[in-house]
Amino acid sequence: MFSHISPKIAEVVVAHLPAASPEIDPSTNSNYLSFDIQHTAFDWDVSFTTKTLSGSVTHTLAAKTAVNSIRLDTSYLNVTAVSVNGATVPFTIGARTEPLGAPLTVQYAAQPAEKLSLRLEYATTAECTALQWLEPEQTDGGEFPYLFSQCQAIHARSLFPCFDTPAVKVPLSYKIVSPYPVLASGLRVEAGLTSSTLELAAVAKSESSVYHFNQPIPVPSYLVAISSGDLVSATIGPRSLVYSEPSTISSCQHEFCADTESFISTAEKLIFPYEWSQYNILVLVSSFPYGGMENPNITFATPTLISGDRQNVDVIAHELAHSWSGNLVTNASWEHFWLNEGWTVYIERRIVGAIHGEAHRHFSAIIGWEALVNSIKSMGVSANRFSTMVQDLKDGTDPDDSFSSVPYEKGFNLLYHIETVLGGPQVFDAFIPHYFNKFSKKSLDTYEFLDTLYEFFADKRDLLDTIDWNTWLYGAGLPPKPKFDTTLVDQCYALADRWTAAANSAKTEAQLREEFSPEDITEFSANQNVVFLDTLSSQQATGAADWASVQGQLVLRTLSGIYSEYAVSKNAEVVFRYSRLAVTGKLSEYYPTLANWLGTVGRMKFVRPGFSLLNSVDRELALKTFAKFEGGYHPICKGMVKKDLGL
Repeated sequence: MFSHISPKIAEVVVAHLPAASPEIDPSTNSNYLSFDIQHTAFDWDVSFTTKTLSGSVTHTLAAKTAVNSIRLDTSYLNVTAVSVNGATVPFTIGARTEPLGAPLTVQYAAQPAEKLSLRLEYATTAECTALQWLEPEQTDGGEFPYLFSQCQAIHARSLFPCFDTPAVKVPLSYKIVSPYPVLASGLRVEAGLTSSTLELAAVAKSESSVYHFNQPIPVPSYLVAISSGDLVSATIGPRSLVYSEPSTISSCQHEFCADTESFISTAEKLIFPYEWSQYNILVLVSSFPYGGMENPNITFATPTLISGDRQNVDVIAHELAHSWSGNLVTNASWEHFWLNEGWTVYIERRIVGAIHGEAHRHFSAIIGWEALVNSIKSMGVSANRFSTMVQDLKDGTDPDDSFSSVPYEKGFNLLYHIETVLGGPQVFDAFIPHYFNKFSKKSLDTYEFLDTLYEFFADKRDLLDTIDWNTWLYGAGLPPKPKFDTTLVDQCYALADRWTAAANSAKTEAQLREEFSPEDITEFSANQNVVFLDTLSSQQATGAADWASVQGQLVLRTLSGIYSEYAVSKNAEVVFRYSRLAVTGKLSEYYPTLANWLGTVGRMKFVRPGFSLLNSVDRELALKTFAKFEGGYHPICKGMVKKDLGL
């Protein structure tokens, strides 16, 4: 089957090769392999009163072989009726098992190639993990309620009965009734016109309206998305809008208008033209648990990106890159998640490098490497399992538990390593459009990637064989560290070394103020501040400095006074690093500040380690803080923090 992988490499991966590729997804209860799923249509009614989404979903499919039943994924759904080709048919919902939910079995025998229209009437319930309903006071505007979805990884099954696997990709259509403006992961259809650039103007929020969306490009279930609330829009490029609540639309427009189109055009030069027609951004409310979610045509983004300094827009380059990696070409199961995220980080950094210079690509990679180091370190005993690139979820482990910076950063570093081994971008770049063209609108696993790589570089097999594939793909812990250009980080390291030396001296505050000044960081970008603060925090673990000592605390308090901008920064990346350094130094006066800040953000990147930090120094405050704010966190975030706190 894998005809192009060299015999030497085949010996390495043979123990992991599936009987057929792509590998069967272990994270679904559905019998998706028995059907050709051709289209999915939603007819939804959004009720903010009952906090339910109700209506129907219709799957158009054809049986590949003779089958006695159709089995779908569900989770906490109230299914009331099922029909096939218009005729009511019996169904059962099996026992629930965590985390895969409850299989729904439709009693219908289908013949090979028989075409079916499978319609299921249902409603979501209060236990739905894909939706977050917010009261007006939980929003930034404070006047109207709000709804948004998050289906990755296996939460779509709590939103609608489905073949909940990234191995299945289908076109979508939406009909949604809501009293508030609606966005969905498709192109808006209105008066015969299909365009997601149709602006959502401020409308009367009293009577329900009908919204239609169409997604002609096949996508997996985890990219089904909906949001409804007090939404307005503003232009940020010739094929891009940004959406948010009215109170923040101006700042959102300012943040993204300078870079969005250049990101798109740069990616197009690297790969091939953008196929999704429009690239829009929805800046969600604070409880959104991720930096961004690459829902096609409408990236969901965290408001922590809106810092006023345009220093966090690389997240948009990342979500845009998903338009090719993940959305167009998709991992066949969550065991091969690195194919989505590793490729996306690689493309993101190529975009950054093309626009700002190669040193910036390397700078971003260095920051990513440190994130990888910290992520694996924080895994503890579970690192042996979850720090491998190719995951093993065949025991029913929740894919959410395996998500970390590993698929992102380990995946990026493998692709960067392949690029380097082959001779640099000038050699590797020809493979990029080939790969995305070959697997466009399809799903694949790691073994198909390897086979395609060896097929394309048939004349360079000897070079590819020098890569330790076993260590990269299946080895736990850190991969071999690449050599990066440190030009932009050297000045951060140098300043950190000076402060570390001060922590190991007996200098007074007055002496420190003579040695250091606010001008030290005047020219630093936000990312350079991040590296500087990260480096100081890491010194505690290495023993280079003891920030919790009397001298260490004196130095930190003096640093805070000199670099006063850290205390008032609106950049969440900087705020979190500054918080971590203060807690590392056990500056107890800062604990309430961190606790209060955790009530203003919902992004798991900050919330989870933030509570872990607080718990490490003041468990009572951590628990009290979580109890106070948990109602505003997304169900996914809330569940993960509970695990982190041992609740």
